[in-house]
Amino acid sequence: MKRIPLQTRPMLHVLEIVLFAGLLFMVIYHFFYGSNGPREKQRAATLVWIAPDTATIPPTADGDLIRYGRELIVHTAVYLGPHGSVASISNGMNCQNCHLRAGTQPFGNNYGSTASTYPKYRARSGGMESVEKRVNDCFIRSLNGQALDPDSRELKAIVAYIHWLGKDIPKGHRPPGSGIRDLPYLARGADTAAGRKVFQQKCQRCHGTNGGGMMRPDDAEFLYPPLWGAKSYNTGAGIYRLSRFAGYVKYNMPFGTNYSNIQLSDEEAWDVAAFVNSQPRPVKAFPADWPDIGSKPPDHPFGPFTDTFPVSQHKYGPFNPIVLAHQGRSRFK
Repeated sequence: MKRIPLQTRPMLHVLEIVLFAGLLFMVIYHFFYGSNGPREKQRAATLVWIAPDTATIPPTADGDLIRYGRELIVHTAVYLGPHGSVASISNGMNCQNCHLRAGTQPFGNNYGSTASTYPKYRARSGGMESVEKRVNDCFIRSLNGQALDPDSRELKAIVAYIHWLGKDIPKGHRPPGSGIRDLPYLARGADTAAGRKVFQQKCQRCHGTNGGGMMRPDDAEFLYPPLWGAKSYNTGAGIYRLSRFAGYVKYNMPFGTNYSNIQLSDEEAWDVAAFVNSQPRPVKAFPADWPDIGSKPPDHPFGPFTDTFPVSQHKYGPFNPIVLAHQGRSRFK
């Protein structure tokens, strides 16, 4: 074996030190600035919509209305549930059960872009919709109840709160972090059996083995909402579409998760969404939905359709073949 001359050994030591220092720098840089590092998470947090501080709500009559609107979002059932102090027009869930942290959590089905994008045309109704219409749709569908009176203080308060949340967003702009984050479609159909296992491992400790949720000790409202059963959302709710549910749970569940600290894979999110939406719940038909049949989203599970794919595929997927079949002849919304 050829021996390294003595005079070259110091140079090798220097080279080793340089290489080690470079490697150490890369490790430290990746920790702080890599895709999962704390600095990267901090940087990413600045790129999503952040709701205004409630401490800045003015101490005026308008401010009182805004604060009341927020209170209604957080404690809907107390005021408008089965034993509501104002009216009994909903199933006992709170708006906040779906619109997390009073509609402010990034990718938590928040209201970040509601004020800036409404009124707008929606293919589901086939017409222009106001914020008021959108709120009442939630009461009818997600809360499986009745619409608020258009002249009620409650509807005006909720709308005032939503407009206050979006007061700094330019008209027509949708800031990052708004609403629900879309997930790519799976190459396969969602698997309800696999989803049951995800539910048992990640969800049932809060939502219960029967999906019925968990009530507050005084039974005034749900701490954790029912995911199926008589008190859950009905089949006309937006979250009954698999893509909406999957995107929601991916970045928000189990409870305490957020977009920078996810626990579910894409596959787990799709599968648990399929399992939950396969369970019994109130059935409510909305025959006037999607008057332009060709604009129905691929995961809208109710016919008629302009294609020949079965209802089961429109509900559970795979959705890519449906999308490909519609390319060039319709536009999903």
